[in-house]
Amino acid sequence: MPIDFGRRLTGPDRSVGANRQLGWTLAFIAGATNAGAFLAVKQYTSHMTGMVSSLADSLVLGDFAVAAGAFGALISFLMGAACCAILINFARRHQLRSQFAMPLLLEALLLLLFGLIGAQLSTVRGLFVSVTVMLLCFMMGLQNAVITKVSRAEIRTTHVTGLVTDIGIELGKLLYWNRLQVDPALHVFADRARLRVLLLLVLAFLAGGLVGALGFQRLGYAMTLPLSLILVLLASVPVVDDVRAGLAGRGP
Repeated sequence: MPIDFGRRLTGPDRSVGANRQLGWTLAFIAGATNAGAFLAVKQYTSHMTGMVSSLADSLVLGDFAVAAGAFGALISFLMGAACCAILINFARRHQLRSQFAMPLLLEALLLLLFGLIGAQLSTVRGLFVSVTVMLLCFMMGLQNAVITKVSRAEIRTTHVTGLVTDIGIELGKLLYWNRLQVDPALHVFADRARLRVLLLLVLAFLAGGLVGALGFQRLGYAMTLPLSLILVLLASVPVVDDVRAGLAGRGP
């Protein structure tokens, strides 16, 4: 049933299969948001490796305006991850079933905000960058922290560099020639299941990027509406469960 599926996907009772399905979905959302955001603000908002490199280069070259912008984007991403941790730990302390759904619901609301007034926010300066860039970086940090917490750091949705690195490692194991005369305990074997998961995460991010770029090109900021709806659907069942439990607890 759809309700049971939603409860399994974002509820507190986790499984390997649910983590992977959630990871693929969020990788698609991240790819679509990142690509669409680039068309809007001419900047990728999930690429913190590039931000740190830009910060270092700009400081050395004396371009302090660019350095400040990179710093602002980095801090916004960091704040998003921190906000996710606060929400999850708050929900755990209060024994809520929506501990992982709450950050996703917040991301959906912020994505909707970006779609509705992103163009206006792009003209407003925040922490050395436009409020739009801060908002997008905050969302990427929030989402990456969600799947990190859910999967115990086994899955990332915005960190494609790490995904490609892990794919390379598994491919190296897969191609390694195990000599027959060597002790079988020393043989090298690839984790084919992990390799498949990693490949699907990268493909989901790529597919999301294609959909996001095409959608934003044709629909503009309205492209954020279906993405927000997907996140709301992901988060809705555990949130409704908590609302029902709260209402039942206040009953006579």
